[in-house]
Amino acid sequence: KTLRNAEVPATEEEIRAAALQYVRKVSGYRKPSKVNEETFEKSVDAIADATKFLLMNLRIGRA
Repeated sequence: KTLRNAEVPATEEEIRAAALQYVRKVSGYRKPSKVNEETFEKSVDAIADATKFLLMNLRIGRA
């Protein structure tokens, strides 16, 4: 799902789900082991934050 939409902004839940999907894809883990759990969760949080920043700062329309 595309999260950028001028009329209906993405929810926190949608952004977090997209970040989780990304981390799962890159790491190859659906659920990390206990030893990797903290790194996995911190990565999801960082990507969700970066996604929020991107969506809040993109300009809609022509430059």
